[in-house]
Amino acid sequence: MDVDSKPSMEETILVGDDLMMGPPSPIIPPEIASHVLEGVDLCDGMLRNLFLCLQINDIEPFCQDEIALYRQCAERRDKELRERLQDSERRLGMSMPLELATERTKQLESEATSLERRFILASGVQGMEGFRQRWSLHGRLTDTKKRLEALKQGMENKKKDESVAEITTKKRWFVW
Repeated sequence: MDVDSKPSMEETILVGDDLMMGPPSPIIPPEIASHVLEGVDLCDGMLRNLFLCLQINDIEPFCQDEIALYRQCAERRDKELRERLQDSERRLGMSMPLELATERTKQLESEATSLERRFILASGVQGMEGFRQRWSLHGRLTDTKKRLEALKQGMENKKKDESVAEITTKKRWFVW
């Protein structure tokens, strides 16, 4: 393996589009936003520094450190937010009454279907605008499907817990 086969950081010039590597930041539903966002570093200070650098220098090659730092922070933040979103949906599935959880499941399924349709329509859009639309929609669709899966998992866990509790609370009569 050649050490020079992979470009080092000094050889790579980051641009704004490099922030679009990987999935976009997740969209947090308002009903669970306060719980999910609590204690998470939102990277707003680093983003402010990046914009200030771009405002002062006018071009991206002079803001490499700011772009790299924001990108790392945003990746950590997005990973943590996705984990919290799924955990929150799982807990909702376990704690909500079955009717409300089923209604929420239908809502998430409807949202996923709508995003799939919009994704298909976006496949006809050419150029960078089409890429951005597909990138954003694919990320939202993936997040929605994972939230739906976590909600269903929570509902299944609740059903299992209820059936175990039902079995253990039945009176058992023993004949001696």
